[in-house]
Amino acid sequence: MLYAKVVLGLPLEGPFDYTAGSSLEGEIKVGCRVWVNFRNKKEVAYVVELSSKTKIKKVKEVISLIDDEPLLDEPLLLLTEKIAQYYGCSWGEAIEAALPEELRRGKAIKQEIKNTDPQDLTERSLAHPKEEPPIFVRGFDRTAVYLNKTKETLAAGRSVIILCTNLATLDRLSKAIQESLSVQPFVVFRKQPKELEIWNKIRGIDCCVTVGLRSGIFAPVKNPGLIIIDEPQDQVYKQEQSPHYHARQVALIRSQIQGAQLILGSHSLSLEDFYLLQKGRLSLEVIPPKSAYPLVKVIDLRRLAYAQRKSKPIFSKFLLDAIQLTLAEKKRVLVVVNRRGFATMAACHNCGKSLKCPRCNLNLVFHFDDSQLKCHHCNFKMPVPEICPHCQAGYIKYFGLGTEKVESELARIFPQARLGQEMVVSTGSLTNLGDQRFDLIGVLGMDDLLNRIDFRAAEKAYFMLTGIINLTSHKVIIQSLNQNHHCLQSLVQNDPELFLKPELKTRRQLNFSPFGHMIMLRLRGKDADKVKAAAENLFQRLNKIKTGSLKLLWLHPGQPPKLRGNFYYQILIRTANVEAAGRFLKLHLKDGHFSGIIVTVDVDPV
Repeated sequence: MLYAKVVLGLPLEGPFDYTAGSSLEGEIKVGCRVWVNFRNKKEVAYVVELSSKTKIKKVKEVISLIDDEPLLDEPLLLLTEKIAQYYGCSWGEAIEAALPEELRRGKAIKQEIKNTDPQDLTERSLAHPKEEPPIFVRGFDRTAVYLNKTKETLAAGRSVIILCTNLATLDRLSKAIQESLSVQPFVVFRKQPKELEIWNKIRGIDCCVTVGLRSGIFAPVKNPGLIIIDEPQDQVYKQEQSPHYHARQVALIRSQIQGAQLILGSHSLSLEDFYLLQKGRLSLEVIPPKSAYPLVKVIDLRRLAYAQRKSKPIFSKFLLDAIQLTLAEKKRVLVVVNRRGFATMAACHNCGKSLKCPRCNLNLVFHFDDSQLKCHHCNFKMPVPEICPHCQAGYIKYFGLGTEKVESELARIFPQARLGQEMVVSTGSLTNLGDQRFDLIGVLGMDDLLNRIDFRAAEKAYFMLTGIINLTSHKVIIQSLNQNHHCLQSLVQNDPELFLKPELKTRRQLNFSPFGHMIMLRLRGKDADKVKAAAENLFQRLNKIKTGSLKLLWLHPGQPPKLRGNFYYQILIRTANVEAAGRFLKLHLKDGHFSGIIVTVDVDPV
């Protein structure tokens, strides 16, 4: 009798054994989807192995076969298995992360079949990995390098996968590939129109180029020879839902499995990349800048005149004078503040209570344009109340600084200037639009970024600032209370190592990435007391078990503690061996009783 070992897109370790039945013995194959009865529900399952033996006494029969031919090839099965091992999720969850939603729901498709020998393709896809280390391309104008590498790979008869952080970059790269190489790339991202149709077309082509967002790393290309990740340090490559994979790590695993060259491209090295470069596990290619490095000046807000400090102005006099001079010369000004909206908090003048999101318990942000209070973590919004909803008295006051308030102040101080043309106010996301150029850039609120409770806070601020600096070759003025911070001083002196070396030294002392791995266990549920009790119980239980694979650091409410109606608690773990820690957690988490509470494992949280 033939038994099918299957996995499901549930947080349960498998595989689970089902008998194929006489009708399916010649039809069922590894990589196919099947319908099975699991816990009295009809579920989609994925066949990962066929065997003539089983240790289970009573085995259910597969209900029916969904795919006539394997939907998942051998490289994709191996990739998802390794993702499950690294990120502490089930194999089935990893498989479903790689598939379009319609396939996860069990939709049957007519597969694009070519005359190419499937065995030949598998052998090519599982070729011996190259010995070449990944390449890091540092510079702002990286498109030419991407195009040359893509052309070489296509000429060798192999496919290319390119990942971008946003749709604007995706469109720009797609057009550049089409115009320069006369190749029409496939655009890949979740919930796009005709997602399944595009996915199926890619499977039917031996050699192609795909350009996509985070999920594009799972594009079902045959025989990939090149994987390019643009701005790999960006947080958008980290999946928010379980499994919490990072596209960069998945790209590294896939490149090793299928012998593809991995290229990382950004304007600055991350701490992890700098460490790999020092160890000789990464090669560096530097693109010379086309324009001169601007003059960068940091204004120490602690040294302002007493009258200025007392009034807490948005702009220092030095920055205002520089803006005035730039506008007088008919040149462009950019002011960057990394907060959207008009004010970051609205509170009652009488009772002092702030207005919070009912689902996230976070301060609502006031948006002047449509006179609404909005939560930036969920889609909740409400009109501005005329009186306080808590004490039914007083009036609402606004605190904090956002882009709209900065625009309002600039319009008041410089009424002759045209907002949006001569003067532009934006968050740091403007760096994604590399075609914009300015003559003066002012940066506000840097201390909010540098002082966050996040060991990557300085690195994130550094990346944002280096991206902003690229938008000018003239002058950048940064306002800060910490003028001597190594992040700012490295920009003033145009020496990246002034930031990278001390930051790496601090990481080494604390045993943070890249010298160790962090794992965050997140518990969430609707009842705050139950979540807290379950988190404390789990922390104590894991802490009693002696193991050398991981160390529990602390138990703490989530950041934020409430989000989209759920309460969160977090357990932070440090480990040197992710796979060993993952096996330990899978073994002990399945023994826990978490009624009404969801536990997720986030490896290398960002």
